[in-house]
Amino acid sequence: MSETRRTRERLDTPRDERRHLVRRPSYNKDAFGVFAEQFARFMGTATFLLYMTLFVIVWVTLNVVGLFGLHWDPYPFILLNLFFSTQASYAAPLILLAQNRQEARDRVIAEQDRQADARAHADMEFLAREVASLRMAVGEVATRDFLRSELRTLLSDLDDRADERAQSHEDGDDEDQRGSA
Repeated sequence: MSETRRTRERLDTPRDERRHLVRRPSYNKDAFGVFAEQFARFMGTATFLLYMTLFVIVWVTLNVVGLFGLHWDPYPFILLNLFFSTQASYAAPLILLAQNRQEARDRVIAEQDRQADARAHADMEFLAREVASLRMAVGEVATRDFLRSELRTLLSDLDDRADERAQSHEDGDDEDQRGSA
């Protein structure tokens, strides 16, 4: 059996013919996402709340008082409720879309932060190892004070030996003088 025939017989693989029969509308997902974010951002402002409040006041005033003989939505304000329901049914998915886009951005930023933290941690460990090796190397290097103390010790040892030789020389000279006398 050929590979394409096996694929067609599988139930979890859609047929190519079906894909071509159904045309789905295409749109720019990024442009729509940007629109959703701007809309969600605007809905969260005091300006939006002010506009909505003014709209409701004008709507109720025109329908209760009946200025200019307009009474298109009497007291229970069913048309106003329908308007708000429609607005909410569109606003909720747009807000969710904006939140999903923000979450995706936050995820990317968090991943970049994790990578930067990992690099910084590796750099700190490297520097700590370098500082430790420098301390060990400096510990093996003779310092100025150590050299001075060693030189003083050597100088005092040389002075002591010179004194001993001088004294042994004097003792030898004394014996030579005694022996010749």
